[in-house]
Formats: sequence, C-alpha cells, structure tokens
Amino acid sequence: MIRNVQVHDAEDICNIYNYYIQNSVVTFEEDIITIDQMIERIQKISSKYPYIAYELDGQVVGYAYASTWRTRSAYRYCVESTVYVHRDYMSRGIGSKLYEELIRSLGKLEIHNIMGVIALPNPQSVKLHEKLGFYKAGHFKEVGRKFDKWIDIGYWQYDFNK
Repeated sequence: MIRNVQVHDAEDICNIYNYYIQNSVVTFEEDIITIDQMIERIQKISSKYPYIAYELDGQVVGYAYASTWRTRSAYRYCVESTVYVHRDYMSRGIGSKLYEELIRSLGKLEIHNIMGVIALPNPQSVKLHEKLGFYKAGHFKEVGRKFDKWIDIGYWQYDFNK
C-alpha cells in the first residue's frame, strides 16, 4: 500500500537509507542518519512536497519524495526526486509504483520538471527513470568521492509539458 509518510516511519526509513549510506555510492552522504534527523527531514520535506511510503505487512519497505532542486526562486517549478527501496525488496516493482505515484502527485502541483540525480554507473536506476519517461539531460564527471573512488553523476529529467 502506498500512503503518505508519517513521522513514526522514520525508523524504517533510516534502516533503508542508512544501508545505502554505508554500502553504496547511490547517496553521497557518508554519515548515518539518526531517527531524530530523519524526523526533521520528513517534516521539512513533507510540508512542501509529496513524501510517500510503500508499506507491506506494517513495515515501510520503500519511500519516495520530491525536494527543492535549487534554492533560487526561479527554480521553484523544478524538483529533485528520490526513491529508495529496502535491499530485501528490490526487483518487485516497488520503486516503479512509488515513482509513478510521486509523478502523479507532483503533476497536481505547479511543477514543470523533475530531476533525477543518479550516481553512475547505475543501470537499474537509469532503466527505471527512462521507463517512466525521464531522459538524460546531463553528465558530470568525478564530482563525488566516496569509498576512495571518484563518482560521476547523471541528471535525468522529466518534463510535465513535453
């Protein structure tokens, strides 16, 4: 079931996200997030944009949200999207369902573009974004460094008015 994230979901969301912080380059964060920090993030983001969860048997196994892409006011019609699925629930269509709902929710707002930012290489994420109508809009070489290696990022863009 997809529903809006609640503050009490912070522990499940931390469990999902902290795994990726510690074991992957899909996020450039390097320090684990506490439940209190996650509660603060949930409250800040959900006050302005959709923040949704995929719940299965009472546990959040995936989540998605939109956030401010850039802070200058002229960027207010563009958001950055984020989707994470618990490592034990990958390849079950949960990410696609969350992303589809996030796009639907954003379509009801005055959003013109969604930016998906992907650490590269990541063929699964590229495939997901392109399946949902995103196109590659940019590639930046070696802009992040984690686990003693340089990481590229790519921007995938979704245009509501295209």
